[in-house]
Amino acid sequence: MHTDAVHQTQFVLLNESTTPVLSRLSYHAAEPFAVTVAFRTERGRWIEWTFARDLLVTGLGEPAGLGDVRVRPDLSEDEAMLTLEIESPDGYASFELEREDIQTFLDSSYELVPLGEESESFDVDALIEEISNV
Repeated sequence: MHTDAVHQTQFVLLNESTTPVLSRLSYHAAEPFAVTVAFRTERGRWIEWTFARDLLVTGLGEPAGLGDVRVRPDLSEDEAMLTLEIESPDGYASFELEREDIQTFLDSSYELVPLGEESESFDVDALIEEISNV
């Protein structure tokens, strides 16, 4: 079976809480530059953020991101963790992610669209069509 998407569900820790939050990472070959992370709320809704796949790639080894989404190796002594920080006018959240889980997700996304070959999979004409029909 061939698919054009990768999804990975895991539990992450929110703001150093001991209660895990269900999260889902998604990558679609049709949007080769982007990944989406979603977090399940207590009411069963999913809150989604979409950002550059390169942010996760860089964030594995060093702090990455200057805007609303930032990824960095955890500053604690636990090298197995990454920190994902999300900020908006409505608030701030910090999530702890397993580095191995992120690497597995990225490796799966590379099977769909190899790193550095995103522009070959990106349909510029479809994007122009989409934004011009708004």
